[in-house]
Amino acid sequence: MTPPSSGPAQPPSKREKLWRIIFEAETPKGRLFDLVLLWLIAASVLSVMLETVESIDCKWGPHLDIAEWFFTGLFTAEYLLRLWLSRKPMRYATSFFGLVDLLSCLPQYLALVFGSAQGFAVIRVLRLLRVFRVLKMINHLKGARLLLAGLRQARAKITVFFMAVLLLCTIAGTLLFFVEGAEPNTKFTSIPISIYYAVVSVTTVGYGDISVTTDIGRVLTTLMILTGFAIIGVPTGLVSGSLPDENSERNETTGACPACGIHGHLLDAVYCRRCAQTLDWTHRGQEVERE
Repeated sequence: MTPPSSGPAQPPSKREKLWRIIFEAETPKGRLFDLVLLWLIAASVLSVMLETVESIDCKWGPHLDIAEWFFTGLFTAEYLLRLWLSRKPMRYATSFFGLVDLLSCLPQYLALVFGSAQGFAVIRVLRLLRVFRVLKMINHLKGARLLLAGLRQARAKITVFFMAVLLLCTIAGTLLFFVEGAEPNTKFTSIPISIYYAVVSVTTVGYGDISVTTDIGRVLTTLMILTGFAIIGVPTGLVSGSLPDENSERNETTGACPACGIHGHLLDAVYCRRCAQTLDWTHRGQEVERE
Protein backbone atom coordinates (compact mmCIF):
# COMPACT_ATOMS: atom_id res chain seq x y z
CA MET A 1 0.00 0.00 0.00
CA THR A 2 1.05 3.59 -0.58
CA PRO A 3 0.37 6.53 1.74
CA PRO A 4 -2.96 8.22 0.98
CA SER A 5 -2.77 11.15 -1.39
CA SER A 6 -3.29 14.63 0.03
CA GLY A 7 -4.26 16.15 -3.33
CA PRO A 8 -4.15 15.75 -7.08
CA ALA A 9 -1.01 14.31 -8.54
CA GLN A 10 1.50 16.90 -9.62
CA PRO A 11 3.37 16.30 -12.90
CA PRO A 12 6.98 15.32 -12.22
CA SER A 13 9.54 18.06 -12.63
CA LYS A 14 12.51 17.78 -14.98
CA ARG A 15 14.73 17.05 -12.00
CA GLU A 16 12.38 14.26 -10.89
CA LYS A 17 12.43 12.75 -14.40
CA LEU A 18 16.22 12.93 -14.46
CA TRP A 19 16.34 11.30 -11.01
CA ARG A 20 14.36 8.32 -12.30
CA ILE A 21 16.67 7.91 -15.27
CA ILE A 22 19.86 8.04 -13.17
CA PHE A 23 18.82 6.14 -10.04
CA GLU A 24 16.02 3.84 -11.21
CA ALA A 25 15.54 1.44 -14.11
CA GLU A 26 11.78 1.11 -14.48
CA THR A 27 11.53 3.33 -17.54
CA PRO A 28 12.99 2.70 -21.02
CA LYS A 29 15.31 5.67 -20.55
CA GLY A 30 16.45 4.38 -17.17
CA ARG A 31 17.20 0.92 -18.54
CA LEU A 32 19.07 2.45 -21.47
CA PHE A 33 21.14 4.59 -19.09
CA ASP A 34 22.12 1.56 -17.00
CA LEU A 35 22.98 -0.46 -20.12
CA VAL A 36 25.20 2.29 -21.54
CA LEU A 37 26.86 2.78 -18.15
CA LEU A 38 27.64 -0.94 -17.86
CA TRP A 39 29.36 -0.92 -21.26
CA LEU A 40 31.36 2.18 -20.32
CA ILE A 41 32.49 0.57 -17.05
CA ALA A 42 33.52 -2.62 -18.85
CA ALA A 43 35.41 -0.63 -21.49
CA SER A 44 37.23 1.46 -18.88
CA VAL A 45 38.30 -1.62 -16.90
CA LEU A 46 39.50 -3.25 -20.14
CA SER A 47 41.61 -0.18 -20.96
CA VAL A 48 43.25 -0.35 -17.52
CA MET A 49 44.10 -4.01 -18.08
CA LEU A 50 45.53 -3.35 -21.54
CA GLU A 51 47.84 -0.67 -20.11
CA THR A 52 49.63 -3.39 -18.14
CA VAL A 53 50.49 -5.31 -21.35
CA GLU A 54 53.86 -3.86 -22.36
CA SER A 55 53.52 -4.46 -26.11
CA ILE A 56 50.06 -2.87 -26.22
CA ASP A 57 51.07 0.05 -24.00
CA CYS A 58 54.11 0.84 -26.17
CA LYS A 59 52.00 0.98 -29.32
CA TRP A 60 48.70 2.34 -28.06
CA GLY A 61 49.74 4.10 -24.83
CA PRO A 62 48.72 7.65 -25.93
CA HIS A 63 45.37 6.40 -27.20
CA LEU A 64 44.72 4.56 -23.94
CA ASP A 65 45.52 7.75 -22.00
CA ILE A 66 43.00 9.68 -24.07
CA ALA A 67 40.41 6.95 -23.51
CA GLU A 68 41.11 7.04 -19.77
CA TRP A 69 40.53 10.79 -19.57
CA PHE A 70 37.34 10.30 -21.60
CA PHE A 71 36.05 7.70 -19.14
CA THR A 72 37.16 9.80 -16.18
CA GLY A 73 35.26 12.82 -17.51
CA LEU A 74 32.08 10.80 -18.03
CA PHE A 75 32.21 9.19 -14.59
CA THR A 76 32.97 12.54 -12.97
CA ALA A 77 29.92 14.09 -14.66
CA GLU A 78 27.81 11.13 -13.52
CA TYR A 79 29.05 11.43 -9.93
CA LEU A 80 28.38 15.19 -9.79
CA LEU A 81 24.96 14.64 -11.32
CA ARG A 82 24.07 12.07 -8.67
CA LEU A 83 25.20 14.46 -5.95
CA TRP A 84 23.06 17.25 -7.42
CA LEU A 85 19.98 15.03 -7.71
CA SER A 86 20.27 13.68 -4.15
CA ARG A 87 18.26 15.54 -1.56
CA LYS A 88 21.03 15.01 0.95
CA PRO A 89 24.28 14.83 -1.05
CA MET A 90 26.48 13.96 1.94
CA ARG A 91 24.43 10.86 2.68
CA TYR A 92 24.89 9.67 -0.87
CA ALA A 93 28.58 10.66 -0.92
CA THR A 94 29.28 8.62 2.24
CA SER A 95 27.24 5.60 1.14
CA PHE A 96 28.92 2.52 -0.31
CA PHE A 97 27.98 3.25 -3.90
CA GLY A 98 28.77 6.95 -3.45
CA LEU A 99 32.32 6.06 -2.41
CA VAL A 100 32.60 3.63 -5.32
CA ASP A 101 31.50 6.36 -7.74
CA LEU A 102 34.08 8.72 -6.25
CA LEU A 103 36.89 6.17 -6.52
CA SER A 104 35.92 5.59 -10.14
CA CYS A 105 37.15 9.02 -11.17
CA LEU A 106 39.42 10.22 -8.33
CA PRO A 107 42.65 8.26 -9.10
CA GLN A 108 43.21 9.97 -12.45
CA TYR A 109 43.06 13.41 -10.81
CA LEU A 110 45.27 12.34 -7.90
CA ALA A 111 47.86 11.08 -10.37
CA LEU A 112 48.24 14.63 -11.68
CA VAL A 113 49.59 15.70 -8.28
CA PHE A 114 52.47 13.23 -8.57
CA GLY A 115 53.74 14.35 -11.94
CA SER A 116 57.46 14.11 -11.20
CA ALA A 117 59.63 11.07 -11.80
CA GLN A 118 59.87 10.45 -8.05
CA GLY A 119 56.12 9.96 -7.89
CA PHE A 120 55.96 7.45 -10.72
CA ALA A 121 55.52 4.49 -8.37
CA VAL A 122 52.70 6.25 -6.57
CA ILE A 123 51.01 6.97 -9.90
CA ARG A 124 51.12 3.28 -10.76
CA VAL A 125 49.37 2.40 -7.50
CA LEU A 126 46.74 5.12 -7.91
CA ARG A 127 46.01 4.11 -11.48
CA LEU A 128 45.42 0.52 -10.40
CA LEU A 129 42.55 1.77 -8.26
CA ARG A 130 40.61 2.47 -11.43
CA VAL A 131 39.96 -1.24 -11.86
CA PHE A 132 37.56 -0.95 -8.92
CA ARG A 133 35.14 0.66 -11.35
CA VAL A 134 33.90 -2.88 -11.78
CA LEU A 135 32.15 -2.39 -8.40
CA LYS A 136 29.89 0.14 -10.08
CA MET A 137 28.31 -2.75 -11.93
CA ILE A 138 26.80 -4.11 -8.71
CA ASN A 139 24.36 -1.24 -8.48
CA HIS A 140 23.06 -1.88 -12.00
CA LEU A 141 23.02 -5.67 -12.35
CA LYS A 142 19.73 -7.43 -11.72
CA GLY A 143 19.91 -9.90 -8.85
CA ALA A 144 23.04 -8.35 -7.30
CA ARG A 145 21.08 -7.00 -4.34
CA LEU A 146 19.50 -10.44 -3.85
CA LEU A 147 22.92 -12.08 -3.64
CA LEU A 148 24.24 -9.38 -1.28
CA ALA A 149 21.20 -9.89 0.95
CA GLY A 150 21.96 -13.63 1.09
CA LEU A 151 25.59 -12.93 2.01
CA ARG A 152 24.50 -10.59 4.81
CA GLN A 153 22.06 -13.16 6.16
CA ALA A 154 24.70 -15.91 6.10
CA ARG A 155 27.63 -13.85 7.43
CA ALA A 156 27.40 -15.34 10.93
CA LYS A 157 27.36 -18.91 9.60
CA ILE A 158 30.17 -18.17 7.15
CA THR A 159 32.25 -16.68 9.98
CA VAL A 160 31.76 -19.79 12.10
CA PHE A 161 32.65 -21.99 9.11
CA PHE A 162 35.77 -19.93 8.39
CA MET A 163 36.90 -20.14 12.01
CA ALA A 164 36.31 -23.91 12.05
CA VAL A 165 38.43 -24.38 8.90
CA LEU A 166 41.13 -22.12 10.33
CA LEU A 167 41.16 -24.14 13.56
CA LEU A 168 41.39 -27.38 11.58
CA CYS A 169 44.32 -26.07 9.54
CA THR A 170 46.07 -24.81 12.66
CA ILE A 171 45.84 -28.21 14.37
CA ALA A 172 46.83 -30.11 11.22
CA GLY A 173 49.74 -27.74 10.55
CA THR A 174 51.02 -28.13 14.08
CA LEU A 175 50.90 -31.92 13.80
CA LEU A 176 52.72 -31.77 10.48
CA PHE A 177 55.44 -29.60 12.00
CA PHE A 178 56.14 -32.17 14.68
CA VAL A 179 56.00 -35.03 12.18
CA GLU A 180 57.95 -33.46 9.31
CA GLY A 181 60.07 -30.89 11.15
CA ALA A 182 62.59 -33.44 12.38
CA GLU A 183 63.32 -34.77 8.91
CA PRO A 184 66.58 -33.74 7.17
CA ASN A 185 66.28 -30.95 4.58
CA THR A 186 62.66 -30.45 5.54
CA LYS A 187 60.67 -27.45 4.33
CA PHE A 188 58.42 -27.58 7.39
CA THR A 189 60.71 -25.22 9.28
CA SER A 190 58.00 -23.53 11.35
CA ILE A 191 54.39 -23.91 12.41
CA PRO A 192 53.17 -21.01 10.19
CA ILE A 193 54.72 -22.67 7.12
CA SER A 194 53.10 -25.97 8.13
CA ILE A 195 49.74 -24.22 8.51
CA TYR A 196 50.20 -22.75 5.04
CA TYR A 197 50.68 -26.30 3.71
CA ALA A 198 47.55 -27.41 5.56
CA VAL A 199 45.50 -24.58 4.04
CA VAL A 200 46.73 -25.45 0.56
CA SER A 201 45.82 -29.09 1.13
CA VAL A 202 42.38 -28.49 2.68
CA THR A 203 41.40 -26.15 -0.13
CA THR A 204 42.65 -28.77 -2.63
CA VAL A 205 44.82 -26.17 -4.36
CA GLY A 206 48.05 -28.16 -4.18
CA TYR A 207 50.79 -25.76 -5.25
CA GLY A 208 53.49 -28.40 -4.82
CA ASP A 209 56.08 -25.98 -3.42
CA ILE A 210 56.10 -27.99 -0.17
CA SER A 211 55.64 -31.75 0.12
CA VAL A 212 55.71 -34.33 2.89
CA THR A 213 58.27 -37.13 3.06
CA THR A 214 57.03 -39.35 5.89
CA ASP A 215 54.24 -41.92 5.87
CA ILE A 216 52.42 -40.18 8.71
CA GLY A 217 52.67 -36.90 6.82
CA ARG A 218 51.14 -38.53 3.75
CA VAL A 219 48.28 -39.93 5.85
CA LEU A 220 47.59 -36.48 7.35
CA THR A 221 47.71 -34.87 3.91
CA THR A 222 45.27 -37.45 2.53
CA LEU A 223 42.85 -36.79 5.39
CA MET A 224 43.09 -33.02 4.84
CA ILE A 225 42.41 -33.34 1.11
CA LEU A 226 39.40 -35.62 1.69
CA THR A 227 38.12 -33.21 4.34
CA GLY A 228 38.50 -30.37 1.87
CA PHE A 229 36.39 -32.23 -0.70
CA ALA A 230 33.74 -32.85 1.97
CA ILE A 231 33.41 -29.20 3.03
CA ILE A 232 34.12 -27.38 -0.23
CA GLY A 233 30.42 -26.91 -0.99
CA VAL A 234 29.42 -25.72 2.48
CA PRO A 235 29.77 -21.95 1.85
CA THR A 236 27.62 -22.23 -1.28
CA GLY A 237 24.91 -24.01 0.68
CA LEU A 238 25.04 -21.42 3.45
CA VAL A 239 24.55 -18.54 1.03
CA SER A 240 21.90 -20.22 -1.13
CA GLY A 241 19.95 -21.21 2.00
CA SER A 242 19.95 -17.58 3.14
CA LEU A 243 18.75 -16.05 -0.13
CA PRO A 244 15.47 -14.15 0.29
CA ASP A 245 12.36 -15.94 -0.90
CA GLU A 246 11.21 -14.98 -4.40
CA ASN A 247 7.75 -14.08 -3.08
CA SER A 248 9.25 -11.65 -0.57
CA GLU A 249 11.07 -9.91 -3.42
CA ARG A 250 7.70 -9.14 -5.02
CA ASN A 251 6.80 -7.10 -1.95
CA GLU A 252 9.72 -4.75 -2.56
CA THR A 253 9.77 -1.71 -4.79
CA THR A 254 12.60 -0.85 -7.14
CA GLY A 255 12.40 2.81 -6.15
CA ALA A 256 15.55 4.47 -4.85
CA CYS A 257 15.87 6.60 -1.73
CA PRO A 258 16.00 10.28 -2.76
CA ALA A 259 18.77 10.94 -0.21
CA CYS A 260 21.23 8.03 -0.37
CA GLY A 261 20.02 6.23 -3.51
CA ILE A 262 19.69 2.76 -1.97
CA HIS A 263 17.08 0.32 -3.34
CA GLY A 264 15.11 -2.57 -1.82
CA HIS A 265 12.32 -0.89 0.17
CA LEU A 266 8.95 -2.49 0.89
CA LEU A 267 5.99 -1.22 -1.09
CA ASP A 268 4.45 0.42 1.98
CA ALA A 269 7.73 1.80 3.36
CA VAL A 270 7.60 5.41 4.57
CA TYR A 271 11.25 5.83 5.55
CA CYS A 272 14.50 4.66 3.98
CA ARG A 273 15.88 1.47 5.52
CA ARG A 274 19.40 2.89 5.46
CA CYS A 275 19.25 6.64 6.21
CA ALA A 276 15.64 7.11 7.48
CA GLN A 277 14.86 9.68 4.78
CA THR A 278 11.14 10.09 4.04
CA LEU A 279 10.14 8.18 0.90
CA ASP A 280 7.63 9.85 -1.38
CA TRP A 281 6.18 6.95 -3.35
CA THR A 282 2.79 8.72 -3.77
CA HIS A 283 1.68 8.68 -7.42
CA ARG A 284 5.17 7.65 -8.56
CA GLY A 285 4.21 4.04 -9.23
CA GLN A 286 1.41 5.04 -11.58
CA GLU A 287 3.62 7.58 -13.33
CA VAL A 288 6.40 5.06 -13.92
CA GLU A 289 3.91 2.59 -15.40
CA ARG A 290 2.61 5.23 -17.82
CA GLU A 291 6.16 6.00 -18.95
